[in-house]
Amino acid sequence: MSRVLVTGSAGRLGRSVVATLAAAGHEVIGVDSAPGTPEEAAATLPADLTDTGEAFEVVARFRPESLIHLAAIATPFSRPESVIFKVNTQLAFNVCEASVTLGVRNVVIASSPTVIGYGAPGGWAPAYLPIDEEHPVRPWNAYNLSKVAAEQTMKTFAEAGTTHFAAIRPCFVIAPEEWAGAPTQSGHTLTERLDRPELGGVSLFNYVDARDAAEFTGVLIEALPELPNGEVFFVGAADALAREPLAELLPQVVPGTEPYAAGLTGASPAFSTTKAERLLGWQAKRSWRTELKEDS
Repeated sequence: MSRVLVTGSAGRLGRSVVATLAAAGHEVIGVDSAPGTPEEAAATLPADLTDTGEAFEVVARFRPESLIHLAAIATPFSRPESVIFKVNTQLAFNVCEASVTLGVRNVVIASSPTVIGYGAPGGWAPAYLPIDEEHPVRPWNAYNLSKVAAEQTMKTFAEAGTTHFAAIRPCFVIAPEEWAGAPTQSGHTLTERLDRPELGGVSLFNYVDARDAAEFTGVLIEALPELPNGEVFFVGAADALAREPLAELLPQVVPGTEPYAAGLTGASPAFSTTKAERLLGWQAKRSWRTELKEDS
């Protein structure tokens, strides 16, 4: 197996990526300014990757074959808008530049489904449902604008042709401990999100188990050399985080979706992962129906 450098290795998704790739036999290097990188990492390094010199130093020190870039201010409005945009875009640029300059073969950049623009205070409706990678993006805050910029940065560096790039848009990431009642990134438990549709409706009821998303990254870095450079993938569960069909729920919580939601019958999600299945043979394995421990 290969050496893989994971930025944001102590984060909600990063912890599962480190553990999953290490279990698959990769030598995983964790980079994060915060503590919490899993012990499965072969090495852990605190670094400020918004500093260009530090970004180059980290990549030059470890010379990874693949780099998975997850580090970011991960929650909209958690910091001043100017700070979120500056940090996230600088991180993406520095990681891409260092990777191309120093010969990293494969780079995966984390984006977000929020680039689609749902939740905009002026109103929002999809162009169609389910949403796939061809859907227009409509950023309306610094966080999702920074993710659009990260995707475009990735595509720009992909034009150099020396490094294989892809961007992923992981849905609402659920860490393993959250199935047992730990608060999610929104501060609510999963049972609360299921019982109160207005909570899950903010993100169109999308979600993905962190372990499924981690397994996706492993599949992706192996396949990158055979894919067109600069592809973008949604990474989500095969169902919606909702007790009722989205055909019924979405029009209640997201005005304007009525004409498009009728086809989302049963447990169908609002985001399509058909591209990931078609190009990579990947499907999420885990569902809230099997993972959630509601008694907790």
